Amino acid sequence: MLNKNLVVQAVQDRRFLHEHPELSGEEYETCAFIRKRLEALNIEILDFQPPSIVGFVKGTKGNKTIALRADIDALPITEEGDKPYISKNPGVAHMCGHDGHTAILLAVSEWISQHAAEIEPNILLIFQSAEEISPSGADQLIKQGVLEDVDAIFGIHLWHGMDKGKIGLRPGSMMASVDDFEITIQGYGGHGSMPHETVDPIYVSSYVIQSLQSIVSRMLNPMEASVISVGKIESGTTYNIIPDSAKIIGTIRTLSPGAVSIIQHQIVQLTDGICSGFGAKSTVEFIVGTPPLVNDPRETEFVESIIRTTFGDEVFELADPIMGSEDFSYYLQEKPGAFIYVGMRGEKSKYPHHHPKFDIDEDVFPEAIQLFIELIKHYK
Repeated sequence: MLNKNLVVQAVQDRRFLHEHPELSGEEYETCAFIRKRLEALNIEILDFQPPSIVGFVKGTKGNKTIALRADIDALPITEEGDKPYISKNPGVAHMCGHDGHTAILLAVSEWISQHAAEIEPNILLIFQSAEEISPSGADQLIKQGVLEDVDAIFGIHLWHGMDKGKIGLRPGSMMASVDDFEITIQGYGGHGSMPHETVDPIYVSSYVIQSLQSIVSRMLNPMEASVISVGKIESGTTYNIIPDSAKIIGTIRTLSPGAVSIIQHQIVQLTDGICSGFGAKSTVEFIVGTPPLVNDPRETEFVESIIRTTFGDEVFELADPIMGSEDFSYYLQEKPGAFIYVGMRGEKSKYPHHHPKFDIDEDVFPEAIQLFIELIKHYK
């Protein structure tokens, strides 16, 4: 039976963190708050670069090491609503649930400190900075060696995309990679009344944008789900002057690690060919983001068994893959593990992640805390 005091403390911690959000890479006060709590629990703090903070607890056997991860950063969003614990930091808010993830892992840390004599594996407690931006906080911790002695890693996400009362995941690809691109088309400007004397980069851009959709529909295996979206076009200064250049800015999302290189190659080829045909020139720049999140089949099966045994068969849900991204994928590139959704969609959590009125449902905290505890107790 889960100690109710852990849940009460988790709610208090979450609300404090929600009132005091910090942007990615700037979470120094959050880091200090976590450090103080871990030190009070006599949990060893390992030497990793702030504002991430990593705790370590040696197990009674210690022949295996599992890592549990929570992300700690907030978003550059002005929060809306009238909740009593609304953000006190203008323009910054926890609109994705990371405050809840942090509070849950702190509660698990307290449980670990109270039951250290019963825990067989070593436990690594990763409170990670900068999940929401690139360069990724996960990637930076990995480069610092955080996974060097880890056998498996697990993370949770309080998830609006799954109904409250459900907990789920899926083996293999569950979340997409994200890579951005910027295409610059160099033409030759002039007056709108004499287009024949120009190379119109806006007109050329219209062909490029349409051609990009042929990559997904005609150049990729239909079983490899991918999306190319253009979200921004920059060009011109007034209505009757054809500009010299145009910029197309967009994003690439795919569940297939192999599809990224194909898409990038085809973007360059199509853009170059179209621009050459119109007498324009082009440059293409890719901004590399997070890879696809791919759960290890064996660890996914282990997590599923824990969910079914602990909470009941009806609680488990096989999650659908989505085109959203998560930098937990970096950990899963290095070590086996699993990323888990704890469903919370309902009246309390009715707005999606990153919405100005987003809120998490604290009623799901007990299940999230218990899930981490059961993974610790049963990992062999």
